[in-house]
Formats: sequence, C-alpha cells, structure tokens
Amino acid sequence: MLIRLSCLLFVIFFVATVFSQTKIPAKQNSATKQLYALFDSEWEWNLRESPTFASFLGDKRYNDRWNNVSLAAIEKRKQHRIETLEKLKQINRTALSTPDQLNYDLFKKDYEEAVEENKFKKYLLPITQQGGIQTADEITQLMTFQSVKDYQDWIARMNAFPVFMEQTIMLLQAGKKQNIMWAKVVMERVPAQIDKMITPTAEQNPFYASFKNFPRDIPEAERAKLKNQAKEAINDKIVPSYKKLKDYFVGEYLPATYPKAGIWQRPDGADYYAFLARSYTTTNLTPQEIHDKGLQEVKRIRAEMEKIKTQVGFKGTLREFFQYLRSDEKFFYKTPDELLNAYRAMSKKIDPNLVKVFRTLPRTPYGVIPIPEKIAPDTTTAYYNSPAADGSRPGYYYVNLYKPEVRPKWEMMALSLHESVPGHHLQLALQQELGKIPNFRKFGGYTAFIEGWGLYSESLGEDMGLYDDPYDKFGQLTYEMWRAVRLIVDTGIHYFKWDRQRAIDFFKDNAAKTDQDIVNEIDRYISDPGQALAYKIGELKLKELRARSKQELGNKFDIKEFHDVVLLSGALPLDILERNVDEWILRKKSGK
Repeated sequence: MLIRLSCLLFVIFFVATVFSQTKIPAKQNSATKQLYALFDSEWEWNLRESPTFASFLGDKRYNDRWNNVSLAAIEKRKQHRIETLEKLKQINRTALSTPDQLNYDLFKKDYEEAVEENKFKKYLLPITQQGGIQTADEITQLMTFQSVKDYQDWIARMNAFPVFMEQTIMLLQAGKKQNIMWAKVVMERVPAQIDKMITPTAEQNPFYASFKNFPRDIPEAERAKLKNQAKEAINDKIVPSYKKLKDYFVGEYLPATYPKAGIWQRPDGADYYAFLARSYTTTNLTPQEIHDKGLQEVKRIRAEMEKIKTQVGFKGTLREFFQYLRSDEKFFYKTPDELLNAYRAMSKKIDPNLVKVFRTLPRTPYGVIPIPEKIAPDTTTAYYNSPAADGSRPGYYYVNLYKPEVRPKWEMMALSLHESVPGHHLQLALQQELGKIPNFRKFGGYTAFIEGWGLYSESLGEDMGLYDDPYDKFGQLTYEMWRAVRLIVDTGIHYFKWDRQRAIDFFKDNAAKTDQDIVNEIDRYISDPGQALAYKIGELKLKELRARSKQELGNKFDIKEFHDVVLLSGALPLDILERNVDEWILRKKSGK
C-alpha cells in the first residue's frame, strides 16, 4: 500500500511536484514552450495550495503553514483547474512531438479527472480511521529538522493549527448536512486516535517529538527557547483544537454516520463508485465485470493453494490449512524487535537478487521502519512512502509491529517484495530519477500501474529464486488471493450492498490472512472505495503483457528489457502501457 499520509496531505490531485523547473526538450517550438511553461506554473500553484505536500517532497518554503481547506478555497481551486484546461486547449497539440503529445494528454486527463471528482465532494470526508487531521503530526516523520528556522516553521505551523482545525470541522459539518459520510463501524475507531493527541503535558504530545533531539550546532539556549515556544503552542493551540474536534466528532458527527458499510448509502453513491472504479483502474470496466474477474481469479488461485497444501503434507481442508497457518506458534515472532529485525533481514536477502531480472535500478536507498504505535492497531500490515524529491530523505517501507503474534513469517517475503524492492521503492524511486519526463509524471502516477506493479513484483520472487520455502510460496499465493478477493468484496460492499460481516467471512474463507488483518483490510475498503480494485486489475494487465511479449518474441524476449519498457516511461494508464509494450514488440521483431 502506498503513501498512507495522503489522508492528511489533502493532495490537490494525484500528482506531486519538485521545486525546480521541468526540463524542456532541446528541440522546442512555440507550442512546446507554452506546454512546459504551463507545467511549471501549475507545479508552483500546487505547492502553494498544498503546503503539507510540499513538505512531504522536501520543499521547505511553505513549512510554516497548513493547507487552506475552507469551502471557498476548494471552490477557487476547482475554478482554477477549469481555467487551466482552457489554457491547455489553446496550445497546438499537433505541433508537439509524440512524447509531448502524451504529456499533454496525461496532464489533461489528470485535471479533467480532478474536476469530475470534485462534483462528488470527497473533500467533505477529511477524516477516516486511516488518517486525517488526527494524525497531522506524522508529517514531521518525513521532514528534516536541521536549522533553527526548521523548528520555528514547525512552531508557526502549530500556532496556525486552530484555523486548520476549524476548517476541517466545517467540512465535517457540511458533509453531515449533505449526507456525505463514512460508515459508523469504521469511524468509531477515530475518537481513540484523537485522544492520543490530547495529552496531559506538552512533552508527551506527538507534536513535540521533533524537539526531543536537536542538531549539535544549535546552542543550548536556543534549544530551550524553541522548546518553550513549542510547549506553549501545544498547550494553547494543539490540545484545545483536538478537544474541540473530539467534542464535535463524538457528540454530533459520529451518531449521524452511516449504519451500513457501503457508499451506496450516499445520494450519488452508484455514480460515485462507478467513477472511482474507472479512475483507480484506468479502464472502463464496470463493477459487475470487476466482480466477475475476481471470482475467476479466486477459483484459479485456490487450485494453486491446494497444490502447496498437498506438497507440505497437510491432510485437512484448505480452510483448516488456513487456520493452521494463522494459529501455529512456529509461524510467528514473539516480540516487535524480532519482527522488525526479520523484515530488515528479508530486504537484505532480496536486494542482491534484483540484477537477475532488472537492468536499471534506482540510486536512492530505502529503509525499513515501524509504523507509528498510535495508528498501528487500526492500519494495514505495511505501507510505503517515497523518497523526498530532492534526495534528502530515502524511501521508507513501514511495517506493522503491533501484536507480532498475528504477523506470520510466511507473508513477509511477498510483502517485502511488494512494498520495497522490486515493488514500490524500485518503481517510484526509479521514476523520480528519470530525466526525460515532466515532473507531474515523475512524481505522480496511476494507482493501477503503481499497485499493479507492486503485486506483479510479488511474483518476481519466483524469477529471483526467493520462494525456496513452500510456506513462503503459499504466502505469495495468499497475497495474490488477497487482491483477487478485493475485487469481490470492494464491489460487494459498495455496489452489491454487502454488509461488513459478509465481506469479512468471504475474505476469511478464501485467504490465510489473520483475523486482525482481515478486519483492518475490510475497514480500509469501506473508507477508501475503489482503491483496492487497482492492484489485481493492474497486475493482470502486466502479466498479460509479459506473456504476450514472450509468445511474440520467443528467444528474443529479455525479461530485463521488458521491465525497462514498463518502468522507464513512469507510471501510465494501462491502455497506454499496453501500447508501449506492443510498439516494443514490433521494434524487436523488425530488429530495430
């Protein structure tokens, strides 16, 4: 899973930017200059409008402020996108090179989709159990504190927090009034998260964490001054703001949330879910078609699981095998430290094998670190955050150490392949290092490609010889089954009106994930409809393209070259990815 912090960042749309200008091609005409000037001006606009996302990227210019999430600002941003699309239309697309015509089309697609999504008012849903203003402190995990100004900016941001909170509560109020909400069953997790921000002392508050360690070159007197200012901001601005949120959330908002799970309860629920399915998968597949694909995949993967069950000599049913894998002590570590060390060892095992299937690897490193304790009970097994745009921060693979007794050893290889390398870190870090594509593509992407690549990467463990233990291989099948089940339960909850328990039961019947993971996963799908569809749809397309390439090219097929073709244009909609691969096949056949 990618970038959990997006719940906090209120990203203007799913692209990111750097703070340098986009590199303009050497050969340029008037249309090219206009196009890249528009790219650059929009990046600056995006950074100004989303200061927390600028901080995420490593741009410190706006570190002293929060995003303006007032209804007036949101409306202004919508109008800005519409006006920008009009400016784009004034650029002569036919005068652009073929690569820049693609850049034009993708930029247009992103903005048009942002405008379309705006009509569904997702901005009225600023909080879920996965994150929001109740986890606002987490941005500091991705920021560097190297100077006095860095600390002063964070203090200024804390002092500005009451306005940010007021705007957020107003969004919740508007959502309640318009019946645009999430299900009560997931929102009931939020009050405990808010409570963790209402601390008896400032020093215990998560917002204070950055003041516990200072760079050596900051004098002691300056440190004391900054600490006092931070404590004052926390006591006077942060804690009272969270108390206000808690009072409103528990007293008025939570009682009004949806009694059932799906977004079909919204006035525009069916249309919104159809939009989300198209957006996340970059296809025109309907919810029914996606549901049917899931059923086909579940049947296929169950047959593969039966083979492993037989191989290890287990005599019971597949469901009994699942229970054995969930409950036998030999499959679990006893302490969080043991689990973390095992994850880190797993990454060291994977890294040297990448050269077997990749020609091009990223230069940027990654680290393996724990998910913050305060959200670990309510979130997924792992997630990934990409490196800073300027290289000041590596990528991070976050692992959940809460209750090691429910984190099985047999899932760790597939999980690590997905979240770190050759999955998210390899793909996203490599994309950020590409010099030939505009920044909105370098730091943006499409979920079906990004998560499809992550799931496809799990299967590369076979190519790299990493599934030497049948239980690890079963773990890979469990993870593949998990994503196939998502196609069924996500459409089931939001389109076919399944209740939460039916989704949990279906998941448990078909995958060996532990109860803790299954419940958290289902609750994630409830509050992030459509996102879970992207993984399997993207992976199926990648496997289809690889199989086609092997069949068409025979002995000319090179897995390393295929991966370059897939990765070195950055994340793409699946139809454009398919076109790129087909063109490569034709070039290889003709000897070019």
